[in-house]
Amino acid sequence: MTRPQLFLSPPHMSGREFEEVGRAFASNYVAPAGPALEAFEAAFKAHTGFAHAVALTSGTAATHLALRHLGVGPGDEVWAASLTFIGSISPAVHERATPVLFDCDEATWTLDPDLLAERLAAAARLGKLPKAVVPTDLYGQSCDIDRLVALCDEYEVPVICDSAEAMGALYKGRHAGRGAWCAVFSFNGNKIITTSNGGMLASDDEQLIAHARKLSQQAREPAPHYEHAEIGYNYRLSNVLAAIGLGQLSVLEARVARRREIFARYRQRLGALAGVSFMPEAAYGRHNRWLTVLLIDPAAFGATAEDLRLALEARDIESRPVWKPMHLQPVFKDAVRVGGAVSERLFDIGLCLPSGSAMSDDDVDRVCEILARRS
Repeated sequence: MTRPQLFLSPPHMSGREFEEVGRAFASNYVAPAGPALEAFEAAFKAHTGFAHAVALTSGTAATHLALRHLGVGPGDEVWAASLTFIGSISPAVHERATPVLFDCDEATWTLDPDLLAERLAAAARLGKLPKAVVPTDLYGQSCDIDRLVALCDEYEVPVICDSAEAMGALYKGRHAGRGAWCAVFSFNGNKIITTSNGGMLASDDEQLIAHARKLSQQAREPAPHYEHAEIGYNYRLSNVLAAIGLGQLSVLEARVARRREIFARYRQRLGALAGVSFMPEAAYGRHNRWLTVLLIDPAAFGATAEDLRLALEARDIESRPVWKPMHLQPVFKDAVRVGGAVSERLFDIGLCLPSGSAMSDDDVDRVCEILARRS
């Protein structure tokens, strides 16, 4: 009997989404605006503690609007984590700013505060401070946001926290991203909760969110006709997709709990193998374990991370290397980088395992059996 394919992080519906979408259709609000969209933003704020939020078509769009609000443009620098998804950095390039890419630290795999401190001090001496700093909450682990913000506040540099992968993660008891000037979230199909595509820009800065909301709807001025004093975008999340988000948000804590259980089972089954280690959990927070990520020491284990990926692929199981650092990407080959050895090593020896919250224990065991046979 053929066993079903295992994907890395597929959507996991609760059943409540159908009810919410049904209400959206019944109301005939199938255009971008509507009551589900307002309810989704309100539920998001209640869950995360942010004072203001605007639902958008993607996390990338959210980052773009934050940078637009800051007036980022040619000649400006935007500093960001190198070990991340390109959507953290591409909005700065869209605005023709210059990216500077920072290595992560060993303890958290997120932007290294010591490197940031050194670079900020040097930039201040030269009078060339960045327009913004964009750290990433990697794989559902919050960066050390308080320390990063404290460093940036000394120079009045805003922090845009890329929390795209961190719904349900905690930092010192509060939701990931809280403490930054603003935070960006993703509801892409592979995230811990999804709206098919979609994202959120969240902040305690009311002016930012009001401007972002306006920009996301083609920057229309309050007039009976279509009046435009600035260029905007078609970035608003639809009411129908927001209805899916309402159903998903209601089960977020259960999804986080299950992903953490899956991680614990992987660690129990594989942690004693020679050459195997896992992404650490920072003492200051709760990792949502969006993806379980292991590291393979080839000399001790007897196979490489790529060997394991191919062995899983041969059995219809999807896995993936750790993010390829942005400073190694061809499109950023000329970008300035600060450090890089840590993220390069993680890319070389890291592997993301199937982590979907609908996985059974038997599914996890199936993956573990294949990996253990390679050791």
